[in-house]
Amino acid sequence: MSGWVTVFVNERPTPVPPGSTIRDAVAEFDPELGAAVADESAYVTDGVGRRVNPAGSVAPGTIIRVVRGAGRGRRGTSTP
Repeated sequence: MSGWVTVFVNERPTPVPPGSTIRDAVAEFDPELGAAVADESAYVTDGVGRRVNPAGSVAPGTIIRVVRGAGRGRRGTSTP
């Protein structure tokens, strides 16, 4: 995987191509989590818990955490 960069998604090393977005890295790590980020049923934070834009780019060593809301639907609406 020459030329790839390693980022950490939920504490797991995840190799991604240079120029990948945070959303790309999450989807590479776990397609289901990537879909949850895309439909806004989950959000992404950096290594210290600050929300980050999933469209942002990654750099080698970027730390990403995906957070899912318990019992929450899209945009924070309750689900039955």
